[in-house]
Amino acid sequence: MARMSGVGVSSGRAAGPLVRVAEPLAEPCATPAPADADSEAARIRPAAELVAERLFTRASSAEGDARAVLETTAAMAMDPALLSRAEQQVTEHALPAARAVLEAANGFADALRATGGYLSERVRDVHDVRDRIIAELLGVAAPGVPALDGPSVLLARDLAPADTADLDPELVLALVTEEGGPTSHTAILARSLGIPAVVAVRGILSLEGAVAAVVDGDAGTVETSDRPVHVEMAERDIGLDWNGSGSTADGHPVAVLANVGSVTDAQGAVEAEAQGVGLFRTEFCYLVAADEPDVGTQRDVYAEVLTPFAGKPVVVRTLDAGADKPLSFLAPGTEPNPALGVRGVRVSFDRVGVLDRQLAAIAAAAADSGAEVSVMAPMISTASEAAWFAERARAAGIPRVGVMVEVPAAALSIRDILEAVDFVSIGTNDLAQYVFAADRMLGTLAGLNDPWQPALLRLIAMIGRAGAEFGKPVGVCGEAAADPWLARVLVGLGVTSLSMVATAVPTVGSALAEYSSADYRRAAEAALAAPDPTRAREAVHAALG
Repeated sequence: MARMSGVGVSSGRAAGPLVRVAEPLAEPCATPAPADADSEAARIRPAAELVAERLFTRASSAEGDARAVLETTAAMAMDPALLSRAEQQVTEHALPAARAVLEAANGFADALRATGGYLSERVRDVHDVRDRIIAELLGVAAPGVPALDGPSVLLARDLAPADTADLDPELVLALVTEEGGPTSHTAILARSLGIPAVVAVRGILSLEGAVAAVVDGDAGTVETSDRPVHVEMAERDIGLDWNGSGSTADGHPVAVLANVGSVTDAQGAVEAEAQGVGLFRTEFCYLVAADEPDVGTQRDVYAEVLTPFAGKPVVVRTLDAGADKPLSFLAPGTEPNPALGVRGVRVSFDRVGVLDRQLAAIAAAAADSGAEVSVMAPMISTASEAAWFAERARAAGIPRVGVMVEVPAAALSIRDILEAVDFVSIGTNDLAQYVFAADRMLGTLAGLNDPWQPALLRLIAMIGRAGAEFGKPVGVCGEAAADPWLARVLVGLGVTSLSMVATAVPTVGSALAEYSSADYRRAAEAALAAPDPTRAREAVHAALG
């Protein structure tokens, strides 16, 4: 056997035959130029329509998040801007249709990648749609997960949402990828299915002769074999004991909330019996608009998401955009390092009207829906920024105001910030990449973005202590909250609410009820004392028996 290490993103151990997911298609050639550019361009939309039709057909037989993922991918295949740009590549640059789709989609992907954060995580989706349309144009099979004849370990470079949305957890024993990271779609999916997963296993695709593997999602290891191994399925805790009320075994309350960014997400959160919403991303209201949506339009869109949560808490994050985001009405400029540029609340300092109009729309939507709405600002760095935002939000009629802690300076100034706001929410995805100066989208740096990194946990502990001292809530809304074992540690560090992808809500909620708050404090101390993520995981497992 060959033993390789990566980043464990979903707990458990499984073993079985390896099945490789087909590699992406080779880049289509830019030559020869089409004899009839108009006819060649006209091939693109029908191909995209066929791709979308197949995805919608799959969606019709799926449920919940799987259905939403497939429908979203199908809609992306028919995106008018993408198809128009591809057609222009044919008519204006004499490219074959397949190459034109590649160029157009890559342009969109580059724009999303530059944004960082949530939007950059959609790059894989764009590539997936691109490859499906190109395969249709070339008349070849689209890359993706093959039909499985029996329980198998899936091995891939990376996995797109549409590849995995309707996987059968009885056939997929584990997931292993060479790329990806702790916040990748693969990680989220594996946790929601309750199957082990290890990502960022560099070099595993180059191994020859491997026919089986043993995957340990806790240790972050993959052992490959050139001989069959005994099939082993991980024990699964998929939230069967979740009763919709988060608490530890001794009754200490911990709110188990959902992250949402659309009406579909909100419906999924309700189905998962989330106690509310810890992160409502409002960017979706802006991304499809050429101009800034007026207050009335925003009000209606927000109310549609908020209404299912009447009487429940919802934390709305104000626009997380900037000069690096594809929002034309913000008149974006060029920045040498967008991740460190004018983004989040920093946009509002120069465009106060954009923030004030959004706050007015949120306040009105809260009244329309009956939800218990709070707001929070992204990318806060100083206490003065927090106070500035809180003043504007309260003036707009929103009584409960918080901020995101995703910049190390905010964590180090947490006591001053808590004096200005009512709560804070830790965005572990961004906080990790800024703490370690490691782009979270790079698989080669995935180990540094592992949310089990003790340095990150020590910052969270600092924030948790300050929250307890001030008597103010401290939430986590990064993907760290979706890991049942890490969620227990976060509670031990003083976190009072956890917000995650809806599919993880039942699993995390039921997991929290298994041990006492004192147990979680001991587990947290063990993690803080560990020298690295692997030993932190081991220490927590040992501490909790």
